[in-house]
Amino acid sequence: MAEAGAVEPLWQDSGPYPGPFEDPLSWRQGLIALGQRIPLPLRQQLGAIALDGTSGTLLLCRPDGSLLDGPLARALPYHLACPEQQGAAQALAGAGANLPSTAAASASSSLARALRLISMAAGGTWLLRHQADWLMGALLGHWRWGEATNNLRLGWLQTSNTWAGSLEQQSWSRALPDVIDCGTVLGPVDRSSGGLADALGLPPWCQVVAGCTDASAAVLASGAGPGDGITVLGTTLVLKQWVAQPISGPGVSCQRLAGRWLVGGASNAGAGVLRRFFNDGQLQELSRQIDPHRPTGLQLRPLPAIGERFPVDDPERQPVLEPRPVSDALYLQALLEGLSAIEAAGWQRLRELGAGPLQRVITLGGGARNPQWRTLRQRRLQVPVLNRPQLSAALGMARLAADALHRQPHDRTEARDPGL
Repeated sequence: MAEAGAVEPLWQDSGPYPGPFEDPLSWRQGLIALGQRIPLPLRQQLGAIALDGTSGTLLLCRPDGSLLDGPLARALPYHLACPEQQGAAQALAGAGANLPSTAAASASSSLARALRLISMAAGGTWLLRHQADWLMGALLGHWRWGEATNNLRLGWLQTSNTWAGSLEQQSWSRALPDVIDCGTVLGPVDRSSGGLADALGLPPWCQVVAGCTDASAAVLASGAGPGDGITVLGTTLVLKQWVAQPISGPGVSCQRLAGRWLVGGASNAGAGVLRRFFNDGQLQELSRQIDPHRPTGLQLRPLPAIGERFPVDDPERQPVLEPRPVSDALYLQALLEGLSAIEAAGWQRLRELGAGPLQRVITLGGGARNPQWRTLRQRRLQVPVLNRPQLSAALGMARLAADALHRQPHDRTEARDPGL
């Protein structure tokens, strides 16, 4: 939460999901728990709210937003590849030997996950919604909309503002959202008793603003400009960079954000794999023992499981987590070196596709608190690396909501019904 034009947030907090990540009710309860920590006087002054979400995490739901039964009550997470659907995804997205690839033409795309969900579903009417869009619908009280950057990997093309290939000709095309741009003011929160806005204690005049993906929200918080790379060191490793013209490639997303084109990719590797071996206290203590100027010589590939999205799009790519040295500090260093190598390969891949050279890298996320990792990355990337852990995706969303409210102010004495 931030005041319009403010540099620092009035309030910030974080917390784990209260249940399994694949459970949408866990997302909802987690949002409520965090929102209720905001002091009530601040909540009662909120003029707008925007949400970011994990790009690619997709679920089927009923038209009223309720969950389906059995396995379909769970979402398919962003890191899940569906290789059995890759051919169908490529055909539907219109990608082929003589056609440009899209973010949807991949085994790790949302479209591939959508096809798996559809193959599991029986008859009836249902919707395909990503994490942020499903929660946005709960705030509005209807699930009509989907935000553009969240739907690129489902097949939305921002260059033409249409769905790719033959998606709109499918029997299930009504499950696709009506797509709107990041920063669009969609109307006031739904005031129904027991709804999400009611549970959060939001005032009736609070406007819902279309957010974006979590990595793009972090970019908005960073204030990055031309020549800057943005690395988000969270559970996964995400790279973003502004470009003059759209570029595309397997595992690469390109989106229009705040009037500019933002290109990037997300590896399945990231800080999440470190917690398989070490807790937070161990990570902090062992990091102090690392000498980043003395390489381990190990060549690890710290993927959490089989499969990679970027810098190579390969659902069969194998993790390399051995050999493990006797010294835990050396093992942690080798894992960090492996992550740094993946990051360097990612920037090189973007450069090959047409992105400009880097002048510096701004780092966000929990990994940005690790100075030894910063030194390892800077030696590998050969450009200045700046750690900015205080610049969170939530701050980016707060600024987006405040900017949208200033562009389209609303009377706090009367809230409008959403136009459908």
